[in-house]
Amino acid sequence: MDFELDTPHQQPGPAGVPPIDFRAALNDEQFAAVTAEPGPLLVLAGAGSGKTRTLTYRVAYLLSQGVRPGEILLLTFTNKAAKEMLHRVQDLTGIEPGRFWGGTFHSIGNRALRMFGDAIGLPKNFTILDADESETLLKQAVESVDKTFFKEKTNPRPGPLFSVLSLARNTQLSIADTVTRNFPQYAEIADQLPAFAAAYAKKKAEDKVTDYDDLLELWLKLLTDTPDVAQYFAHRFRHVLVDEYQDTNTIQAQIVDRLAAHHRVMAVGDDAQCIYSWRGADFENIMTFPDRHPGTVIHRIETNYRSTPEILTFANGVLNAQPKGRHFDKELRAHRKHGQKPAVIQAMDDKEQAAFVLKRIQSLIENEGVSANEIAVLYRSHFLALEMQLALTRAGMPYTITSGVKFFERQHVRDLIAVLNFVYNPANTSAWNRIAILLPKVGEKGASKIYAAALDHAKLMQQNFVDALATDDVASKVPKDAKPDWPNFCASLRQVYDAMNDQKPSDAVEVAIDGWYGDYMKGEYADYTDRVEELKGLIGFASQFTQMSEFLAQIMLLNGETSEKQIDHDQESIKLTTIHQAKGLEYDVVFLIGAAEGQFPGYRTIESGDFEEERRLFYVAVTRAKNELYLSYPRVASRPGPGGMMLQPTRFLQELPNDLYDELRIKRTFGW
Repeated sequence: MDFELDTPHQQPGPAGVPPIDFRAALNDEQFAAVTAEPGPLLVLAGAGSGKTRTLTYRVAYLLSQGVRPGEILLLTFTNKAAKEMLHRVQDLTGIEPGRFWGGTFHSIGNRALRMFGDAIGLPKNFTILDADESETLLKQAVESVDKTFFKEKTNPRPGPLFSVLSLARNTQLSIADTVTRNFPQYAEIADQLPAFAAAYAKKKAEDKVTDYDDLLELWLKLLTDTPDVAQYFAHRFRHVLVDEYQDTNTIQAQIVDRLAAHHRVMAVGDDAQCIYSWRGADFENIMTFPDRHPGTVIHRIETNYRSTPEILTFANGVLNAQPKGRHFDKELRAHRKHGQKPAVIQAMDDKEQAAFVLKRIQSLIENEGVSANEIAVLYRSHFLALEMQLALTRAGMPYTITSGVKFFERQHVRDLIAVLNFVYNPANTSAWNRIAILLPKVGEKGASKIYAAALDHAKLMQQNFVDALATDDVASKVPKDAKPDWPNFCASLRQVYDAMNDQKPSDAVEVAIDGWYGDYMKGEYADYTDRVEELKGLIGFASQFTQMSEFLAQIMLLNGETSEKQIDHDQESIKLTTIHQAKGLEYDVVFLIGAAEGQFPGYRTIESGDFEEERRLFYVAVTRAKNELYLSYPRVASRPGPGGMMLQPTRFLQELPNDLYDELRIKRTFGW
């Protein structure tokens, strides 16, 4: 199947399909990559440069050179991406998507294991567990080793425990290292986890089932331990194409290396957009690709069709600040006409920052004709958007949270508010039921029984309801499995009660976070540290109030307004999203809020000293903007951090030449 590529401008298509004029359809950089000679190819496709177009035309070009569809393997990270590319190929060539091997790593792994899994002891009729089934099986495996493990409230529940083991498997790091790097809240039990992982693996083998991660692990094992099968795939797939290569984890990179032993591989990606290490992506995969594939030819696609020259000059400045030798050099070049420079805005606090963004959005929509759908507010962490959500809600501006549910609808936020609501008003049985059923083996009926016993005791003894909970009479109604938690639960509620009566609402919120509910979260959520940060955002919000009644009423009113609105999918709405969720998207106007030290990057990153992924995330944020980019930060923090109350602009702004942006000053009347 070797062939020479003479890169003519026009190539004949398959029988009955008009020839494709590759030269006319592609710019110089894309054309060079699409028509490159077979071999190891690394295509560095900058933001907005037409990555998908390049991959699509590469497939079409190979077909025009006589390569059969079944000899091309296209690996992507979503089925949507694979379908989109292969349908574009069909539009170009007339060849149906079903004739290719194209899809996610996991779907192709499943297909390979169905064919050859028996070579490594996996029956062809194996079944794949969904997330809930995987967690159930893991729970059974853990309890076969330690029956009491899940009874300790700070130990991870099956879901978070699965997340720990999954990340260790995908990164091929030890469980101990994985815990140290990503799940420090489980440091004290790290030595117990390998035995659980072994019991889980044994249980899966006995049941002839796999989980999602096995589709990669066992596929790699198949390619590693069975030379005949490895040879079959290496011979079958004469060309391996990989989309978003910078997002590959350790196993995925090894799979690609083995499938492309013939080195006819094209990896397309952008090292500057590697932002998923917390999910297992390994930055080193793209950086060391040329080392693992000798003779790699690097193609740079740097012409950007998305953003104005001013936005791209700003983005290039972000890239230029990267340490030398730790990235591929690239410079985005604009295809569009000039526009305005990015604007940097210092606000007094979160509230004023939100007011500025709201006023500018209103002007964009009402005076400049910009669609609400084309306006995005980006942020590093959910809690940074709290005031923004409140401002938009008060103004009646429709908005959509594209990175999850609205702040006050997030489960842990609702739980904490329920704690506060119940302590403030023990007659609130809805709040009681929400927090009581978080205790082990306490359902709605059990919660009602405990509540009734406490109510009777409080009336009989003329006692405060919260104090009545801690009495022996009430404790006798608590299920056996919940009894170890009960004293801490009651003591925590009492501490919140004391804080409500003696201190500010913000102090009561902080006490609630630090008490029993904080311990509960350690076991319930793998992303415990992130969720705690979000809850601490409530401390700053609560500091605006002097009375607990005002604070709770405001939350309920705002939450009710946002929850009761029916989402009209045809209605235009402003997009609020984390930067991670915005990757791959673009908007006419982008507001990046919270661009301050301690917020982006956060204090944990500052303490660790590892800023490079955060810098890449900053780059991803600014390259979402097509026409206008605004970066804002509060001067006064909503709550004190390690640096006190006063905030500085993010280092990612400070390291840029100040002629790359304009500084806008907010008048106290919110003019600028």
